[in-house]
Amino acid sequence: MPRHPYRLALNKLARVDPHIAAALAEIGLPAPRDRPMGFPSLARIIVGQQVSTASARAMWEKLTAGFDPFTPHSILSLTADELRARGMSRQKAAYLLGLALDIVERRLDLDLIQTLDDEAAIAALTKVKGFGRWSAEIYLLFSLRRPDVFPSGDLALAVAMQRLKGLRKRPTPERLIKLVEPWRPHRGAAALFLWHFHHNAPFDAREK
Repeated sequence: MPRHPYRLALNKLARVDPHIAAALAEIGLPAPRDRPMGFPSLARIIVGQQVSTASARAMWEKLTAGFDPFTPHSILSLTADELRARGMSRQKAAYLLGLALDIVERRLDLDLIQTLDDEAAIAALTKVKGFGRWSAEIYLLFSLRRPDVFPSGDLALAVAMQRLKGLRKRPTPERLIKLVEPWRPHRGAAALFLWHFHHNAPFDAREK
């Protein structure tokens, strides 16, 4: 059986944070969530913005139907109206067309992105219209497997941290990034565990 990709990092975090230790004992390890590098993963992040996981999955299946492989040219073969007929909002259709054109015209070099450090890669990705910091961080975390990326603007992570630590208020993104500072250099594994905690921990399971 292959080694769980987050076991070592989460075991290290459990040794320095009793809340993680207690939750890890309660709910176990999160499932791996790796995605391939490249255009399909970037496009899927756009599709998934501001919708539920289930809705994003259904929209993705409708968008990619009939394309194998799914490439920037797949998107560029469709008009904005055809993208809307496949379930995309007007805004998401524009973002997808812009992303595909940026890649085809080499304004976005995905091979170069892989070689950049985290902040430089985020800066390059956020030049793409529709790609904010959260979207860039999700790509770095899931597709580039960067170990210390933590999407502090993610609502579910804030809710999970509030529960995990028993905080009176949900932390702001600025407060959240300060709270996870002690978890360096394993904040990526911590983010994955907090999503797991958010979905699977009973509400009375956090350590008091």
